[in-house]
Amino acid sequence: MSAVLSVSACPLSDDVREFAPPSPDSLAYSFTLPAGPMSSRVARAATRVVLRAHELEDMTDAAVQVVAELAACACRFTPDAEVYVSLRFRDGALRVSLYDGHPRHSHPRLVEACDARRRGALRVLGCVVRVCEGEWGFGEAREPGGGTRMWVVLPRVGVAGGWGC
Repeated sequence: MSAVLSVSACPLSDDVREFAPPSPDSLAYSFTLPAGPMSSRVARAATRVVLRAHELEDMTDAAVQVVAELAACACRFTPDAEVYVSLRFRDGALRVSLYDGHPRHSHPRLVEACDARRRGALRVLGCVVRVCEGEWGFGEAREPGGGTRMWVVLPRVGVAGGWGC
């Protein structure tokens, strides 16, 4: 039997860093989804896993509903092939943002009509956020490429009190 010697130009470090276990304050995730029928399901599953890992199980039902509503709306409105999701926990609240490629219109009547359609598509989300004593909205994305940013802030104390429409 002959020994195989392996040589690598990329040496492995023996220095294993210590990381603190996940906590609510370390929750910061972003991911891109295809703008398709499965995106809402994938976003819900990812949100469940992330909240469980960061000890925020008490927020799961409301947060999953919010993410599902935002993902479904983003996929309906975007002309692009992808939507971007961001989950953050800061100052006692879960912050959810979704970006789609639908640009803001320049004509005031088109802006009004498009905003009304988007608000109508998000009426369940509005109910959940209101019961959880949170905030939500949408507007022009400031990132390169433009599009629309939809956002929700769910305070943990509002969600923990129970919710339902």
